Amino acid sequence: MGLTVSTQDFQYKYDDEPHASRRKEILAKYPEMKQLFGPDPYMRYLVPLIVIFQLVTAYYVAQLPGPIMFFLAWALAGTVNHNLSLAMHEISHNLAFGHSSPMMNRFIGLVANIPLCVPSSITFKKYHLEHHRYQGDDKLDVDIPSHLEGYLFYNSFTKIIWVLLQPLFYTIRPLFMNPKAVENLEMVNFVWTVGWNYLIYNFMGGYALAYLTGGTLLGMGLHPMAGHFISEHYTFIKGQETYSYYGPLNMIAWNVGYHNEHHDFPYVSWSRLPKVKEIAPEYYEMPCYDSWTGVIYKYITDPEIGPYSRIKRGITTGADKME
Repeated sequence: MGLTVSTQDFQYKYDDEPHASRRKEILAKYPEMKQLFGPDPYMRYLVPLIVIFQLVTAYYVAQLPGPIMFFLAWALAGTVNHNLSLAMHEISHNLAFGHSSPMMNRFIGLVANIPLCVPSSITFKKYHLEHHRYQGDDKLDVDIPSHLEGYLFYNSFTKIIWVLLQPLFYTIRPLFMNPKAVENLEMVNFVWTVGWNYLIYNFMGGYALAYLTGGTLLGMGLHPMAGHFISEHYTFIKGQETYSYYGPLNMIAWNVGYHNEHHDFPYVSWSRLPKVKEIAPEYYEMPCYDSWTGVIYKYITDPEIGPYSRIKRGITTGADKME
């Protein structure tokens, strides 16, 4: 079963999130950083190509024996769908077409959402921008696990279950911790995704739809790519709340591993994030990772790390403990 997690509550801070002040300081010292702002000119073309690759692959993989299809759902579809989910992360910052074309960004986000088979692009943007603006906020940052997660997943065995169920928690956590009215574009996202699921089922078969859906669930659970969920903000070192990853998977993860850089400058596109570190290296001389798989392993096996290993800002009352 593993040792019981020793961390029994979040770490609380009562200051501002660190990235806004660091951004201001870096820009004062390196004003040329502003030249990196803006969308990536190739993303609008790369996303449709990846979607086409995933759909074509699904058609052929669906004809393979079940065990092979299951393995490829984890190894291939899981990797590609996680790539597309991270593309939606970039797009939520308007980094495909720029701030002057918000609806084009929303549309390319819907395109990226097609092979995931779960409507998520519009809702993700709604909550993710608050994660940036209010990092660690007791109510508004739904990236932080709930008290119920901390209560239930308290040793190595249950933490494995938590890692496997990450897609579920990322989906339902906002609905309980910070519910919002459904927007029109979210309804569009829902109809769009259901419509594409219907087309995939009818023209490619149920196994193709299962392969793609399975890829989404498996790729965001116990999968190397999913290590970034844990590596980004879990306090493996007390007091440090954002960590970067400088390993090879950044090449297929839209450089999301450059996470301190991304939070400092969320309007710098994925292809330019390494230049942030190059321009201001002294600001990023802090503990970092080179393996997302290693992060997952340490999370599961380290008795000092669990769902409570996050920094919160604000006061949690007893009434909130089991939300």
